[in-house]
Order: sequence, then structure tokens, then C-alpha cells
Amino acid sequence: MGRMAARIIPFFQWRRAADLLTARSALLICALFLLAGVLFAGDYGISTDEKQRRENAIASLNYILGKAGVDELPPYPDRVFGVSFELTLLLAERALGVEGLYPVHQLRATLTNLFFIIGAFFCYLLTWRLFNNRLIALLALLLFLLHPRLYAHSFFNSKDLPFLSMFIIVLYLLERAFRRDTAGAFIVLGLAVGVLTDLRIMGVMLLPAVIGMRGLDLWGTGAPGRRKHILVTAGLFALVAGLTPFALLPYAWSHPVDFLTVAMNLTVSHPYVFTELFQGERLLSTERPPHYVPVWFAITTPPSILLLGFIGIAAVVGRGIARPGAIFGNTGLRFQFLLLACFVLPPLAVAVLGSNIFDDWRHLYFIYAPFCLLAVAGLRWLAACSRRRRWRVGVYGLTGVGLGLTVFQMAQLHPHQELYFNFLVDRNTPERLRTQYNLVHWGFMLRDGLEHLLAIHPGETLAVRVHPLVVRALPEAARQRLIVNSNTREPDYILVWRNLPAHQPDLDFNAKYSRRIYNSTVLTIKAMQESRMDPAAADAYREFYRQAAAQEPIIRADYKVYRQGRLLTFIREDCPPGYLTGNFGVKVFPTDPESVPGDHSLERHSFIYYGNSGVRLGRVCLAVIQLPDYAISDIIVAQYHPQREPELPRWAGVYSFSGRDLADFIAEQRQNPGQPVQGGDFAVFLDRESGRNRLLYYKRNCQPEDQKSRLLLHLYPVDPADLPPQRREVGFDNRDFLFAAYGGQPGGDCLLIVPLPDYPIAEITTGQAAQWEISLYPLADLTALPAADAALTGRRTDATSRFDLYLRDQELAYRRESCAVADTDARFFLHIVPADAADLLAERRAAGFDNRDFAFARWGGHFDGKCLAIIPLPDYPIAAIRTGQWTAEQGELWAAELTAAGR
Repeated sequence: MGRMAARIIPFFQWRRAADLLTARSALLICALFLLAGVLFAGDYGISTDEKQRRENAIASLNYILGKAGVDELPPYPDRVFGVSFELTLLLAERALGVEGLYPVHQLRATLTNLFFIIGAFFCYLLTWRLFNNRLIALLALLLFLLHPRLYAHSFFNSKDLPFLSMFIIVLYLLERAFRRDTAGAFIVLGLAVGVLTDLRIMGVMLLPAVIGMRGLDLWGTGAPGRRKHILVTAGLFALVAGLTPFALLPYAWSHPVDFLTVAMNLTVSHPYVFTELFQGERLLSTERPPHYVPVWFAITTPPSILLLGFIGIAAVVGRGIARPGAIFGNTGLRFQFLLLACFVLPPLAVAVLGSNIFDDWRHLYFIYAPFCLLAVAGLRWLAACSRRRRWRVGVYGLTGVGLGLTVFQMAQLHPHQELYFNFLVDRNTPERLRTQYNLVHWGFMLRDGLEHLLAIHPGETLAVRVHPLVVRALPEAARQRLIVNSNTREPDYILVWRNLPAHQPDLDFNAKYSRRIYNSTVLTIKAMQESRMDPAAADAYREFYRQAAAQEPIIRADYKVYRQGRLLTFIREDCPPGYLTGNFGVKVFPTDPESVPGDHSLERHSFIYYGNSGVRLGRVCLAVIQLPDYAISDIIVAQYHPQREPELPRWAGVYSFSGRDLADFIAEQRQNPGQPVQGGDFAVFLDRESGRNRLLYYKRNCQPEDQKSRLLLHLYPVDPADLPPQRREVGFDNRDFLFAAYGGQPGGDCLLIVPLPDYPIAEITTGQAAQWEISLYPLADLTALPAADAALTGRRTDATSRFDLYLRDQELAYRRESCAVADTDARFFLHIVPADAADLLAERRAAGFDNRDFAFARWGGHFDGKCLAIIPLPDYPIAAIRTGQWTAEQGELWAAELTAAGR
């Protein structure tokens, strides 16, 4: 065969012919995938958060053009996330004149997929450079493209997939820079690393990696000219890589320090906490086990690629053990160890730092790029293990079979390749995956559900309640048959895509898609009308109505709400169309957060939400919600708008499980001379009787617009270490909230219940912007001051000061026998020097002391002409204390230095 070919094309060498064929094949494969992307972009539907990402880009573009101020940029944390790729999509959309949500989506999907294919081609180029074998490089290209989950995400994930593509481009430019060793190559590398960091702040990890590799080059040379060249190129790279992210993010232009500190903190401590199903357990995203990322990677990556990758890792490690000196030189082996580090260290860092990640391993999709290169290194090692051609053909053939099987599975799953699992998990038992792993974050199955409903109701016009963006993914004829989120017609069906235990899927729908998605859809299709109910269910609802209506309601509003033990029943009689639309919900405030089972999550503001839809029985509308078994202090019940302002309730009411009416309780508190503090139209006071500290806000004659207002709430802890890392610099915990989240209108008056965190609080600032603002000092118990004064039997200091100072146990007391209000107006400073500086927060170690400055009213007050404040001290060993008072105009008024002796 070889001789015959040589006679036909004698002027070609076989190696050159193979190189030419594979080079053309790489371009052809990329072109075929691009064509498939153009054809299939519309199959993937619209992500439920795509609109928000696009709006963030619009806000950033308006800021760049001077059409908007910094306050109109996206809120935290979006304003510190890079927008370079989103801006590129937005500019392409406007340059091409594309309008309408769905055409815009198709363009965005096509361009995101194009960038994914570009990343794959750079994977091909880098593999060719590393191994000088175009066939191996061609297989690397296919490995990159044929990961089912990543391929699906390349159409709708404009956050993680662009980062993956840019990561492989940076790796290519890194190899190029060290190979060429020119200033221009390192400047280009710096720009690429800067763009990568703008896409996700974790891209900054390559900056120390490059500097470290350059340091190895510096260590390995003694020539002065060479050393100078290395230092210059390293400096240029670091300068460009450091400045580029600031240049690409509009918010960083005016707030560079805030951008840097907040963005770095977000890589470890994301502000949004989610609940996710993992290996059959429902866990908070902040409580992921260390094996979370490795398990997700292992069960969602095709087995053939997994096997090659781990063989490659073993081969690279083996070569490093055999030739340790080559790791430190500018060699291919050093670069392969860099790839190994890029694959291993990010999941390790996530496990060690306890980073808040969610939705499988998507935040670390970029580690697949180095894994592909390690996989082809394993393939190359296998092929080189024997000189026999038959062995090499077998290795390549088995790899091709594995890729072919992956292509077949991707075709079966289309367009839901994001639900791919391999044989390491049970994917064939009905509903097995749905009860073991979180499956859908993006809501694409909703479109399939709508198509299924239209198919089983031919010719009918259906009223549905569903995320409004999903409908845009349907053809025009299908959209004409749907009435979406109507306020005047009750929905026939609601579609829910979160896979919570209470949301049972429609098994008929699952059976239809069983071969494609392994019986694992999280779609819920729930019948709403009485005519669509099972007769037994209708009888059960009639019994709920009979029992509830025989009692007195706990809340009278648009609906009357009845309580029967742990059962809440919402009832409206003579119910007109439209009054059933909108989810019924209850926000539950647990008395003890520790009593909440692990399969639920406390929201950031200390409540848990339970919801249900309503049903119609003739002229009666009703809904039933089962309350949990744990101890409850209060609940807020409400009915929410289905589409218009969904975060605002149509109506809401508050009920306390303490057995007393909250309105009466507030009336009693108003008689207390120390409570409440009046803020504008609100009375605000601290309630300690509920078992947990909470703030109560009360306003007479509440108006509907009050529900839309936002209140600020800043909490200053006794110990700054209780704050989240990203909040320690500002010194307070920001708990600003929407009025509707915590309030209701019992009897026409507004009442809000806001639980406070468990850590000790020194001061609370709350109010409404440009309307009112007040401060509360919850730890100052004025009635206890005389007893505390009499108990001051500790060692009295000999320091000369305006106050007598006492050190005892874990407290420092400030006392003055004859004390006027003016004596305590000035702020007190309190600097605590620890015996071991390691006990300080990292941001305080440079100063050498813990700053606990305070206002006197936080910790004490006046009584019988005296004044007293008692400050708790940290529990670490203290070497010395310096304290006193100061004002901005006069500076220090007095100061005293104390040692911890006798403490």
C-alpha cells in the first residue's frame, strides 16, 4: 500500500502529507463545528439570566459613553465582574443591527460558540508546539470540542466558557513568549492575562506563575545582559497584566481599590448562597465537601478522556521524577508541570478555602484546557510504549472509538448535553439522577415542557405561568397559543424548573424524554383548575376549606389566612378571575437556626421561604401550605405577583407564634421611655422577647408605595472578626433590604420583623435614604448600670485620666463619679496590643494593634450623676492597652496606657 502511494505521489513524503492533511483537517473540523453552531444555536433556548447579563453590559456601555453615572452601574457583585466579553457581544449586536430578544440571543449564542471553537483551535496549535505531532494535535482539538457539557454551555454560558477559551489562548501565548523570549511576546502575554483576569478575577493566578517561571530563568543564568533582559520582560509583563483589568472594567476607573479588594474576596466568598443537591444530600454552597469538584469532574467527563488524562498525569509525574532538573529549565517538561498545576491547584484551593461554588464544576471549567493537553500527553506516551505499529494503531483506534461514542451520546442528548453523565453514576434508573444531583440551573427544560403541553392539548389556547423569557424561544405559531402570566385568567399549568424535593416532575413528560435525558428532567407541570384535578385531590381541598372556615382567621387581608396546627390555609370566597394568579408564600423565622434541618437553607436575612400555588373550587380560591416542624417565632404570609414586580407582594400579613398580637405588643413597647426610637413615620425598637434579637419597624396607615421602599440597615459588630472578609474594611455588615421582604399590613398598619445575626452587635444604623436615619445601641442596658457600678471590685488603675479605668476578666470599665453629657460626647479610642500579633486580623497586623474605637452610648450611659461604660475585650492574650478620647478639632483629649498585669 505504501509503495503504491509513493509511486502515485512520489514528490510527497508521508510525514509531510500527514501534516498537511491534519492541518487542513483541523480547519475543516472547526468550520464544521462553526456551521453546526450556526444551525443549532436556536435549539438551546434562552437562559433565565441572559437578559440580566446583557443589561449589565448596556449599563457599562452607557457609563463608558458618559450617558450614566457610577450609581447606574450594575449592583454588587455584578459591577466588579468583568464585562469585556459581554461588551463585545453587545457591540456586535449593535453593529449588525440585530433587534429583538430571540434574534439577539441567537447572535450571542453563535458568537459565544465561535469563541469556544477559537479556543479549541488554539488548543490544537499549542499541542502541535508541545509535541511536534499534528495527529496528536488534531486529537487534542477533538477532545476539547467533544466534552458534552462544555459544548452545550458554549451556546448559553457567556461567563465560564469564554474564560475557558481565553485560558487556553493564554497558555498558548505563554509557551510562545518563553520560546521567543522577546519583550513584544511578553507584552502580548500580559495583555492576554489582563483580559483573562477581567473575564474572571481568578485569571490573576497566572501572573505569579509567569513571574515564578521567569524567576527560574533568572536563577539559571549568570550573564548580566541576560539577567537584565529577563528582569525587563518580567516587569513589562507584570505591568501590562496588572493594568489591563482596570482598563477593561468601567467601575474600576473610579473605584480601583474597591474593585480589587471586593473582586478578590468574591473569588473565595461569593455573596449568594445556594442550596444544591449533591450525592443525594442537600447542601449549602458554602458547605461543599472537599471532593465536590473532583466528583463532578469525574462523573461528567467522557470516560475515554478521563482515562487518557490520568495516564498523562502519571506520565508527566514519572518524567519529572526521572529528570527533576528539567522542571526548572525552560523545557517542555516544565510547561507540562505548569499544566498539571493549572489542573490540580484550583480544585485544591477551592477545597482548602471552602470557596462558595455551585452548579457542578462550572466555575472551574477552565481546568479542562490543561487536562486536554495532559490527556494527549498520555495518548502520546501510550503510543510510544511500543515500537510496533499495530500497538500504536490500536491506541489511536480505541481513542477514536471513545470519541465516536461521545459524539453519539451528544446527538442523543441534543440540545441538552449539559445533562450529560457518564457510567460512573446510575443514569438509567427512573428519577435516580434527579434525586442525587442538581441538574438544571439555566431553565432550558421549560421550553420542552411548553412544547409538551401544546402537543397534548392540540388546538387549545393554554394559560401558563412560567419564566417569561422561555416563551421567546418558541416559534411564533406556538407563542400565539399561550397566554403567559396573565392577571385576568387563571393559569392552566405552572412550570417550575428548580429541582427541589417538593417539586415532583410530570412523569409522563419524563417518559417521553427518558432516552434523551435519563428520566432526570426537573420540570414540574402542575394542574391548576379544579377540572384538571384528581378527584381525590379536589375532595382533600374541600375538606381543608371546611375545617379552616369554621375557625377565626389569624390574618384578614385580600385572603383570610387560617392556622390549624402546622397547616396554613388561604381562602378567598366569591373569588373573581385574576385573584388566584400569583404564588402564595410564607416566610418562616426559626426561633433557633440550629434546629433547621440540613435539607433547607436559611436565607441571608434569617428566614426560610415556603410556597405553593392556589386552586379554584367553584367560586372559592384557596391554597394550603404546610409549615415545618422546627420552632418558629414569626411568619410573614403573602401572595406575590406572577410577573409584574414579582418581589413585591399583592398583600402581606404578619403573625407571631408567641401567642400575642404584634400590634398590641408594639403598643406596649411604645409606653417604654427607652423605646422606641422614632425614625420619620416609623417607630423602631429592639425586641428581645422572641428568643432572638430582632428589630421591629412600625408605621400607622401604611400605603402601597411603602411596600416598594428600601431601608438601610448597617450592623457594627463588637468584634470585627465576625464580619465577612469583604466587609471588614468598611467595618459594618450591610443588611439593606426591601420593605416587602420583611413586612405586612395587619389592620392597615405596616409592621416589619427583621432578625439580627447571632454575633454581638455594638451599634445599629437604620433608615431610608434622604428621609430619616437613626442609631441604636442594643448592648447598653441602662437599668443594669447601678448594679454594674457596685460590682466594680477589680483592680483600679493608677492612670491619670478623666475616667477611672478598671480591668477585670474580659472587660474594661470606664467610670466617672461626676459626669456630664459633654464628658462622653467625644469619641473614645481603644487600641489593644496582643501578646502574639498572629491573633490580629490580617489587615491589622501591620499596625500592631486591634482598633476598638467606640461611642460611649454604645456601651453605657448616665445614672445618678455618674456615667459608666463596660467594654468586652477579645479573648486572646493582651500585652497592653492604650485608650482615651479625641475629637477631630482638638485631637487627643486624654490618653492612658495600661498593661495587662493583674488581669
